Formats: sequence, structure tokens, C-alpha cells
Amino acid sequence: MQVFKSNDPAYDILRLERQPLNAIFAPQTVAVIGASDQANSVGRTILWNLISHPFGGTVFPVNPKRHSVLGIKTYATVKDIPESIDLAIIATPASTVPDIIAECVDAGVEGAIIVSAGFREIGTVGAELEQQIKQQLRRGKMRLIGPNCLGVMHPRNGINATFASVMARPGNVGFISQSGALCTAILDWSLRENVGFSAFISIGSMLDVSWGDLIYYLGDDPHTHSIVIYMESIGDARSFLSAAREVALTKPIIVLKAGRTEAAAKAATSHTGALTDSDEVIDAAFRRCGVLRVNSISDLFDMAEVLAKQPRPKGSRLTIITNAGGPGVLATDALMTTGGELAELSASAIAALNQLLPPHWSHGNPIDILGDAEPERYLQALEIVATDPSSDGILVILTPQAMTDPTLTAERLKSYIATHTASARKPILASWMGGTEVATGEMILNRASIPTYPYPDTAARVFNYMWQYSYNLRGIYETPVLSTHAVDGATARTLVETTIAKIHQARMILTEVESKQILAAYGIPIVATCVAKSEAEAINCAEGIGYPVVLKLFSETITHKTDVGGVQLNLPNAAAVQRAYQAIATSVSDKVGVEHFLGVTVQPMVSTDGYELIIGSSLDLHFGPVLLFGSGGQLVEVFQDRAIALPPLNTTLARRMMEQTRIYKALLGLRGRQPIDMNALEQLMVRFSQLVVEQRWIKEIDINPLLASPHGLIALDARIILHEPNITADELPKLAIRPYPTQYVTDWTMKDRTSVTIRPIRPEDEPLMIQFHQTLSEQSIYFRYFHLVKLSQRVAHERLIRICFIDYDREMALVAEYQNPQTKASEILALGRLSKLHSTNEAEFALLVSDRFQCQGLGTELLERLLQVGRHEHLKRIHAEILRDNRVMQRVCEKLGFQIHRTEDPSVVKAEIILSTT
Repeated sequence: MQVFKSNDPAYDILRLERQPLNAIFAPQTVAVIGASDQANSVGRTILWNLISHPFGGTVFPVNPKRHSVLGIKTYATVKDIPESIDLAIIATPASTVPDIIAECVDAGVEGAIIVSAGFREIGTVGAELEQQIKQQLRRGKMRLIGPNCLGVMHPRNGINATFASVMARPGNVGFISQSGALCTAILDWSLRENVGFSAFISIGSMLDVSWGDLIYYLGDDPHTHSIVIYMESIGDARSFLSAAREVALTKPIIVLKAGRTEAAAKAATSHTGALTDSDEVIDAAFRRCGVLRVNSISDLFDMAEVLAKQPRPKGSRLTIITNAGGPGVLATDALMTTGGELAELSASAIAALNQLLPPHWSHGNPIDILGDAEPERYLQALEIVATDPSSDGILVILTPQAMTDPTLTAERLKSYIATHTASARKPILASWMGGTEVATGEMILNRASIPTYPYPDTAARVFNYMWQYSYNLRGIYETPVLSTHAVDGATARTLVETTIAKIHQARMILTEVESKQILAAYGIPIVATCVAKSEAEAINCAEGIGYPVVLKLFSETITHKTDVGGVQLNLPNAAAVQRAYQAIATSVSDKVGVEHFLGVTVQPMVSTDGYELIIGSSLDLHFGPVLLFGSGGQLVEVFQDRAIALPPLNTTLARRMMEQTRIYKALLGLRGRQPIDMNALEQLMVRFSQLVVEQRWIKEIDINPLLASPHGLIALDARIILHEPNITADELPKLAIRPYPTQYVTDWTMKDRTSVTIRPIRPEDEPLMIQFHQTLSEQSIYFRYFHLVKLSQRVAHERLIRICFIDYDREMALVAEYQNPQTKASEILALGRLSKLHSTNEAEFALLVSDRFQCQGLGTELLERLLQVGRHEHLKRIHAEILRDNRVMQRVCEKLGFQIHRTEDPSVVKAEIILSTT
């Protein structure tokens, strides 16, 4: 049983037609509320912009004090307009806006833009006005941009719903800004630089329409090739990450994020809380969703251009071809200081260059082809390094010298591009230095989609941005390894929740022993720990463990034991243990008071032949729990060698997180030292992430140190801090990225008594999905896609990542998993998918069942589960298009309550079910 959900490009156009935001970007009727004749007023400027840039629609001025504005009949209220209104633009005092929004909702207006200021930016009075507007919006389906914004331009269809003085040029860049003032500056700059836009959006305070809504809209827009954003605050973090992660795979998203905000956990008591800050978390969030962060306005548009024109590099190694040594050195410095590396030329490339170039060439990278280089030498050098596997990208530098021909050299590079498709070559950048002398050559290169830069250091930095973007995307969609030491989540959750509930009645800080018990429940190895509340007990513990031992303060209030003299190491005998117990008790009593001393813990003295790491989690104001990994031990704050990531992690994301630290290279083996088991460390990081995701009452947690050695991994110390007991479960911080929805995992038995597990799909399922597609007949494929699709296309990694690497907030895919009794291997027998339509509360469903297991009730069960998911996720409507010949699927739908409708296409019917009318 199969249902169609098109992968055709035309499907994007169909989705765009269904977009609620079309009322804002492609309206047929526009009301300007606050239209005025007053010179230089906002109301007059907006009205004039709309009527002076024909967009094929009708404009209605609204002003109760005027009979006409600019010679156009004016209406007292939006209710008085004789036609239904798609878009209302509001330019009236802030105090009047809630009532105007109420009138618009009552009149059925679909979209609104509030350009008025005077809301939350002025304080509590303005914030209250925003709350009143929100209450009105809940009564209808109207979408709203603003308040306090410049407005919206859609240059391709002529809409200028702003109070800017000029209209943007049409183009392929979607621009969104939180600053109206910056919008006008960018607009002026774009006209000088001949940069065009598919949309030009001032988002304002994001009272309703947010980053996520606009990213989805531009992602669906076939005229938008890249999205650039000026951001001051993240707003709804989950919405942003969800939209950006989906769209960034096909369209670059480049963000200039201004401002640095202290994290909520900055003053926290754990090491982790002291080591995170909001700007680092923003970087981690952008990496997680494939967004490229840049540092300047020029970088925004440089990257939009280059990512649209050139293929993405596979790595960070750049080869530089230059006719002058100095510019090559400048490019090298910029490359190395911003994270890239020079490609080390292969022996075959050097041999070929020796045959081509004069004897005095540089014999290395940068490749100095000397000042007398003619165009043909440039081209031949380029062709040699383009085939060198040790290089990931090429920068060609030209400085005008007596023998140089910048224009003809550009023509030669153009001819190379013309004979090599983007998918078959490496990215090529150019720096034509010399102003007017090289202007014609620059124009030729730019028209050939080779981005040019006046200075080579700029080009080198652009290349680094390119590979960072490519690296981030690969990290998101690289198939992870299935965990080989999976934690029994239900058992661990019950154990930990019971422990936390008992402790929470008295305090928020767990002891070291309690913290380690929680780690052990999630499969994290801990060092044996014995609690002693007297000298005699300490000696008994030590003799039971075996010397040498370590004594640490046992306290319910103090988390950093070394700060109060609470740690004594390498104790060889009973006398040393007795002295250490007394020393800890005295030091703690003198420094913080005897009430903080409850005894000691005794642990074996573990060999320090390894690396001390820290793994932790604390809270960020916008993103909720964040993870930390890095160099640990007593000097953790001094070295500050750390990486930040958002949970949940899989093995790929765990490895990418570790790669960002300096300690990572040491863990792989350094100067004859054995490497640690990186796979085991990845698995531990995944389990730690699972702990953080599932135990929401944990506010902060860190393992410091986690000793990593060739002999294994072991947590030597741990601390956990809980949330305040007076907050409710609903008030606990939510994850920025929705974790794996375990609530949808259930067992089920088919008609032939075969047992299967129905569960949400995972990224690790990609190999199983390849096997699944090998079991499908041509008829199954035809019923599913409405046309035949080759197996090689169906199992391509680029396609399967869209199926397996899903955002559980936006879609749900359920698979039926079966363990083959002969091979003991897992197999996927069926797949059901529920995909939300952007900016709506509706979804499409699709089903695909392996031919061998059809007619076993599996399709019906999957669809029924999808309906349960839809109700749980508060969807209002679910539908799908089905081939008229697919009678079996139609009967299944009717049995579950779907209505079957005809469509304009006689070969297709539509199945639809209403889940909620509220």
C-alpha cells in the first residue's frame, strides 16, 4: 500500500502556493491603515511605494479622518472595504494597534505588517500592547510581521510594502533583517553593487512570524538561491533550528549575528556553567543546523555569491597559484589564521609543474609561476592542480606586470570552467589585483561564475568560510554508527527519577556518590567509591579497596572540593588515611564551617597515565540544556579548551564536537603514546547526552575529570545540581532540538503472527533503508511516486538523508522493524511518514510496504499510528493524493475514517481526514 508524496521540483511551487505567508508576499488586495497625505509621513510613503510599483493588485487606504489620500478613495475602517483583504499594513500609533488587529481578524484579513514602533522596546506598557495583539491573533488565522519593522519587499512581483525610499533590485538572494535601519543601509549598498533580492524583509520584533517561518518560505521559493540574515536575537530557537536544518541542505543560509549576551548559567556553580557563554552556544547551534556564521556585512553577500556560484570544497586544503610572491604570502597568512591549511602538493603535481614552469618557480604551495606568466601558463598550472587529490580548492592570484594580460588570462580561466561542470571540479576563486587595469578581466570571471576579490587575503578567508559550511553540513548528514551499548532508557529513567525525587525534598545539590550512581545507570563507568564518616570507617574502606587511595570531602553543599582543601591523593597506608581525614575535616571547618563536613569518600588511586577530560551540561537562556566537552582537571578554567554542542548527540555529532578541541589530537595518539578508544568515547558521549535529554530535573552536571587512557574510560568525579523544587514540570527548560520520540515505540503482531517493532526512524537506519528499497516491486514504486524511480536514485545518500535524518518537530516517520530469525539481522518492512506543511497545522501522509509483507495489516496499522501521532501533535487535518488505480490504499483510508475526493487529475484522488475543528 503506497501513497504519493512528490519529490519533483514542481512540488516546491505547489507548497509555496499553499503558504499562508503568500498573503504578505503576493497579495492581491492591500489595505494601508494609517494612510496619509502628510509629506514624509510613514503612512504616505507606504501608500506611494505600493501605487508607484504596480504589483497587479488593488490598494485601499484606510483613514477615518480623510475622504481620499493621494487621490484614492479612503475607508474609515478595514471592515468598510467592499473586498476581502489579503494584507493589512498598519502605520498608526502603538496604542491603537490592538483594536485594529481585532478588526482585521474579524474581517478575515490573512496577513498583516505592523510598521509602528512603541511596543516592548519601550518597556512594560509596550509589552502589554503586544500581549493584547497576541490575544487577538489567537482568534483567527492571520499571520503578522512586526511590530517595529520597515516592512517587506518582493521585487519580482513589484510589492514594496515598506517606507524605504527606493525599491530593491530583483535577484536571487533572500534577505531578512532584525534591524530596520540596517535594511536601509543594505538597500543603498545593494543598488551601488548591483545586488538583487528575491525578497527583502524587515522582521521587527517577531511577535508572530519568526525566523523559522521566513526560512521555510524562502526555502520553498524557487527564485531564492541563498538566504542571508542579520540577527540580533534568536527568538524561538527550536523553530529556527528546525527550519534552517531542512533548508540549508539545498540553499545556503548565511547569518551575521550581532551582540553577545551572558548565558543564564554564567554564574552557575559547576565548571560547565562557568565555561559556557551564549555566543559559543549560538555558534554550536548554527553548526548543528548547517548555518554559516560570518563576521561582517560584506561577508554576508560575499558568501551568498560564492556558495551560489561554486561547488563546496570537501576539505580545508587550498592551493594558491600566483604570479607574485607577496600576495601569495598574504593569502597564506589569512588562510592559516582563520582555520584553513595549505595543500601539500603531490609528487605527480610537482613533477608536472616542473615540466611546465621555469626552473625558478617556488617548487611548493603557493605556486609562484613568476611575473612573466602568460595566460596559457596560468591555464596549464590550473589544470594540473585541479586534478591533484591533495587539494580541496584553488585560488588564482594575478597582479598586473609588464608581461601580464589580465583580460586574456580571465578568458582562459573562463574556458576551463566552460568545459568542467561544477559537480566535477573543485571551487575556484580569483583575486585580480590592480583596480581599473584588471576591471575587464574581473567582469569576465564574475560572468563565468568565478568570484573575484581585490585582495587575496579576502579570497582566502572566503575559502575558509566555504569549507566550514561544507564541514557543518557533512556533520549533520553523515550516517552515524548505531550505539553498541544502548542504555535501557526506561530502567535508567525510573532509577534516576526515584533517586532525584528523594533528594529533591531536602536539597538541590547531589553528593558525589549520588551523582556517580546516576552516571552508572546510563552506562558511564565510575570509580569505586566508599563513604566514610569517621577515621576508622575511612581506614576500613581503604583496606577494602586496596592502597594507594584518594580521600575526598563528602558534603551535600560543597561542589568544588579542592577549593576548601577537600582532596588528599596517593595515600599509601592507614596512617596516611587517618592524617588525610583529619586534614580535610580541619580545612573545611576553618574555611567554610564544620556543618559542611559530613565525612569523606574513599576511592582507589587511579593511574594518571591518560588524559583528564571534562564532560558536562548547563543551561542557556535561549537553547536550554547545552553540552560541553574538553580538557578537564583542576586547570579546566585556565586552559579553556572546550567545545559546545546541543543535545541530543549521535556518534557522528559526538566526534565532530570533540574535533573542535585541541585535546582531540592528543587522544588520537601523540609522540608515541597509544591512542584512546575513540569509538568508546563517542558512545559514552551519546549516553551522557541521553541522560541530559531524559533527566530534565538536572540543571547542571559535569564529570571532571573523566580519565581517558588506552586502558579505558572512567569518571573520577561528578557533580549534579537540580532545578529548584518549586518549579513545575511544564516550567522546566525545553531542548532546542527535539529528541528521539520514545513514546511512539511499540510492539505489534502481524496477521501471520510475525512480531515487529513500530518505531520512529533514526539516522542510523540508512543501511536498513537501502535493503528495504531492494525488496520493492515496480508496482510498489509506481503507486508510491506516481512514476518509476531507479533503485540507484532511491538509495542515494543525498536522498536517504532526507528520509532518515528527520526533524521530529516537523515530521514523523514510523518504520516497522523485524528481526530475521535466520540471519538475526534487523530488517525494515514498512515506512509511514507524516510531514507538516510549512506554516500550517496540516500534514501529508505517505506509506510504503515491502511486497513480501503486504496484506498482513501492516499498512493499516502504520496509518492508524500516524493518525494517533497527528492527534498527539495537535494536527487539524491529514491528507494525501493517491492513484485512482490504488484501490487497496483507498479502502484502508476509508476504513480509518478518511473521505475520498476527486481531483482535477482524473488519475488521482485525494484522501482527507479532519482531526480537529478547533
